[in-house]
Amino acid sequence: MAHENTVMLSVNLDGETVCVDIFQRPDGSFGFDEFRRDPEDMRGWFSIGYHGDKRFETAEDALNSAKDTVGWLDADVSLPARPR
Repeated sequence: MAHENTVMLSVNLDGETVCVDIFQRPDGSFGFDEFRRDPEDMRGWFSIGYHGDKRFETAEDALNSAKDTVGWLDADVSLPARPR
């Protein structure tokens, strides 16, 4: 099954084996999750945070919750500016 969420922001921890994604679902809601990948395992990224079912009205709300939840995520991280 194809992944239908649109990633708004992906932040990698040093070493690029752990990341947090802020995403938008097809229904317009937003969420976040923490993922890990092992370079020797070709299956790719898998959830280690299990936060992907939480729903937020805005990407900013999802990012703020991720900052409160994921210990290594820098408080200064922000969403990219939207084109006008």
